[in-house]
Amino acid sequence: MARGDHPQRTPFYGVVMIIAALLAAFFVYRADPAPWVQVIVFVVAAVVAAVGFVMTFRDYSR
Repeated sequence: MARGDHPQRTPFYGVVMIIAALLAAFFVYRADPAPWVQVIVFVVAAVVAAVGFVMTFRDYSR
């Protein structure tokens, strides 16, 4: 296995993306900024969490 080709790298990045999206949404909710800022952050967090979910749970059984 070459350096940087570890098979568990992609699922790890997916988990990190999910956690980052959850933390961003939590802090924006708690900070209570303008509603348009909340909407933008929540939409971006949902997209990031969805991509992280796909990266975490994709099938490696080829």
